[in-house]
Amino acid sequence: MNNDTQKKNTQYSTLLLSHEWHSKIVGFLVGILMLGIYFWIIGGIVNLLAHLYIQAFTDWSHGAEKMIKEVVIMLAALELIRTLQSYLTLGRVKVTFILDAALVVLIGELISLWYGDYNSLDVIVNISVISVLTVLRIITTKYSPDDN
Repeated sequence: MNNDTQKKNTQYSTLLLSHEWHSKIVGFLVGILMLGIYFWIIGGIVNLLAHLYIQAFTDWSHGAEKMIKEVVIMLAALELIRTLQSYLTLGRVKVTFILDAALVVLIGELISLWYGDYNSLDVIVNISVISVLTVLRIITTKYSPDDN
């Protein structure tokens, strides 16, 4: 196969959009989504600092619990941004990034169970799912066809 035939086989078009336009539109929409998440994180940091100041003089332990939960949620949002950036640079989403985001969310859920009224079955299920995702993360990293 020559180079022109290979390019023709990799190019595709939908009913209305060529591959180039489709990529530009998806990149634009993902960029808008990422901007929205950035603004949400900035708002969360401002809110967190305000609560830190207020809770320093009142019920510190309850405030610390709330702040830990908020920080874990912001970390999950950062993992989501990392996944979206992977999509924009690689043109696909790596499974390891999805597993990282899921692990951060589930660890945040486990922390929420720790501070709240928790059922022991919920904790066992949550720890089991986190363990399975951790094993999957190790396997996908070890047997990944990519070098990075």
